Amino acid sequence: MTEALFREDSSLRECEAMVLRADAQGVVLDRTVFYPLGGGQAGDRGELRLADGTALQIADTRKGAEAGELLHLLAPGQEDLLVHFAPGTMVKAQIDWERRSRHMRFHTATHLLCALVPQPVDGCSITADYARLDFHMSEPLDKETLTQGLARLVAEAHPVSHSWISDAELDANPGLVRSMSVQPPRGSGRVRVLKIEGVDLQPCGGTHVANTVEIGAVVVTKIEKKSAMTRRVVLGFA
Repeated sequence: MTEALFREDSSLRECEAMVLRADAQGVVLDRTVFYPLGGGQAGDRGELRLADGTALQIADTRKGAEAGELLHLLAPGQEDLLVHFAPGTMVKAQIDWERRSRHMRFHTATHLLCALVPQPVDGCSITADYARLDFHMSEPLDKETLTQGLARLVAEAHPVSHSWISDAELDANPGLVRSMSVQPPRGSGRVRVLKIEGVDLQPCGGTHVANTVEIGAVVVTKIEKKSAMTRRVVLGFA
């Protein structure tokens, strides 16, 4: 199992870790700051660096075949370097912070959007270039109204934090779950809940900023009617 350091501290940019396995499929570490693709958020990129400076470029991060295992996928042309990353080798795992920070800002912004549009979510995507949420609803949405609402919530500087609840506590509070397409992971005995003070509270395993003011200027770039019961809202940075 890989210790997922980002679950407790999204601001971590690097960590020391030990290689557990390394092959053409990727590298598994005992601990990592790399977030894996999931919950609509893209996986992290970055590098694994040895003490002598040898660096293995990581193009993506995914959940591995084994429970709790996180797999760092190699960038093209990196396979010859694997000989230096044998099990037991210590490395410095460092993410592409500029890309990750955009993920964090966008992901937090989608939670603000959920507060402005109190409807179930049936799809989402969070990348470095844009974020989108698909709301299960038939009513029209106004681009300018939502953009103004986002600007207000960002400027109000609401603290962002997380806590953990049990599966049983989640079952007792089904209203916490907003997503129809991505359900909170169960089975480990606890579920991570994201709280934006006075704005939003829902299960989420993604990475987020510590305060809404860190999101910066975000705008609604597009609203689409995807079906009779789906309205897609796309966000971008101004």
